[in-house]
Amino acid sequence: MNAADALKQAIAIGVRIAIDEEENLMLEAAVRPPSEVIALLSRHKPEIVNLLKSVTASYADVFARLESRCPDHVDEERWRQCIDDGRHFLVSWGDQAEALGWTAKDLFGLHQPPGEPHPSYQRLSRDDKTGLLWLLRGRLVVALTETTAAIRTTGNSAIIYRKCHKPALGPLGDSLEDFA
Repeated sequence: MNAADALKQAIAIGVRIAIDEEENLMLEAAVRPPSEVIALLSRHKPEIVNLLKSVTASYADVFARLESRCPDHVDEERWRQCIDDGRHFLVSWGDQAEALGWTAKDLFGLHQPPGEPHPSYQRLSRDDKTGLLWLLRGRLVVALTETTAAIRTTGNSAIIYRKCHKPALGPLGDSLEDFA
């Protein structure tokens, strides 16, 4: 078992892991994690710290801004879930996402609010303008390509997220872009 496996195991049981400015691991969970998981994290602490620092390097600025405050017109619970999903995704898929050309907007993007939004306006109401991590809602990405991400659902099937938000070679007339 390596540091990435230790992180995945801890995250899978609901442990949130961060590092502080002194490079200590900070754990947060609803219930105390099993002693085996804590021992595993302790054993791999230097590698975990390096992994957490390096994996998020390419998306670090955007992720740090997102962590610092909840965006306007986004429910705080959804924001917290996106932060948790983002940490897990970046540990598991961050390097591959970067290599495949996924941008911070593809992962963390939100709809640009209108100048004077209606009081009921929610930025997450536009799936076509929403980044992948906002749509995970605690579900795991199980495959990633240059244009798609497969998301495991509770029934063990998968939802396909297309970062281009276009129909996949549907019949003529399936998209308004066919008539442009």
